[in-house]
Amino acid sequence: METLAIIPTPVASPPVPDLIALKARQQGAWASGDYAVVGTTLQIVGETLCEALDLRAGETVLDIAAGNGNATLAAARRFAVVTSTDYVPALLDRGRDRAEAEGLKVTFQPADAEALPFEGEAFDVVVSTFGVMFTPNQDQAAREMVRVCRPAGRIGMANWTPDGFIGQIFRTIGQHLPPPPGARSPALWGTEAHLEMLFPNAREITAQNKAFTFRYRSPAHWLEVFRTWYGPVHKAFAALPEDGQSALAQELLALITRFNRATDGTMVVPSDYLEVIVTKA
Repeated sequence: METLAIIPTPVASPPVPDLIALKARQQGAWASGDYAVVGTTLQIVGETLCEALDLRAGETVLDIAAGNGNATLAAARRFAVVTSTDYVPALLDRGRDRAEAEGLKVTFQPADAEALPFEGEAFDVVVSTFGVMFTPNQDQAAREMVRVCRPAGRIGMANWTPDGFIGQIFRTIGQHLPPPPGARSPALWGTEAHLEMLFPNAREITAQNKAFTFRYRSPAHWLEVFRTWYGPVHKAFAALPEDGQSALAQELLALITRFNRATDGTMVVPSDYLEVIVTKA
């Protein structure tokens, strides 16, 4: 009896994203609009993160993907020695204006979170609030955070979760404008399992579920602000035809209705995030 050879079915390799092109696309998105209009409302997150880190006066702090400087200002208010970085120079300018207005001493420097221009073990504390989670090469960004942090130093982050309001915003946008093949969701940084993969040699990782509450005059007001000023949403609308824009707007308003706890016509929407502290070995 003749034996038939069993030929294994080839397993398709996962697509490899073009990280350079993706970074250029993301940088263009964050440079569009004016993130500072939204970023300023998130200030409390930076303050809370610095308290969770038990930040001490005189500690050296690096804020990565700092935007207009929420964690930067919070750390400087606690008399830390702060360096604020972002790959969008215009956002650093907004952070610089805020620091000067408060008389806070901060060093501002353009920098790519995946290739930080600093020596290893240069900082006591490394922070990022809703920033580093958007890097295309997530593993490289995590390695850079660890590299520039001193031994036994702390890495503090605030990362949107997949199931929270902002995580669902990005999921909704992705249904209209699918991300490049192989690209990983930024919201993975808001899950403990993914953080353990990104920081496998950490001495300790602690994560606490928190919520930031978006407060706007109405759902329509929120949509106007984010559509005009928040880079990823701004770019998404710009990339869609008129009927696609209308459909996206209706889905976003429906999403707000699902999360909104206000009953007076205003918008009061809690958005879950993960407050993370990684202690370096």
